[in-house]
Amino acid sequence: MIKHTGGCHCERVRFEVLAPARIEVSECNCSICGKSGYLHLIVPADRFRLLSGQESLTSYRFNTQTANHLFCAVCGIKAFYVPRSHPDGFSVNARCIDSGTVESMRIAHINGRDWEQQYPAGRGQFREQ
Repeated sequence: MIKHTGGCHCERVRFEVLAPARIEVSECNCSICGKSGYLHLIVPADRFRLLSGQESLTSYRFNTQTANHLFCAVCGIKAFYVPRSHPDGFSVNARCIDSGTVESMRIAHINGRDWEQQYPAGRGQFREQ
């Protein structure tokens, strides 16, 4: 495990996450991920730390209200959020990790459009790193 840092576009929101240098991420086609191009790096809560910008975050919830989508209120970027699939952890947008620490990235495609049919228990197959 290594420490990756990252954040939003305006850099008000900054985070660090412990994950391998070679990461596996998920690309979901649900209504929000497909439109935003989000790449999920799922980690347990104890491997994520918000460094700055708590005051700049705004929350958006929809459908089951389980996922807590957190956006920078200034630049609009969602660098991380609390996902429905892992409400006890975080999904970091791999596209928001600073360059220099990710050696490689493997992308798995997830059919989030049909979430309820695929994951009736409410937890998906986003892989935790």
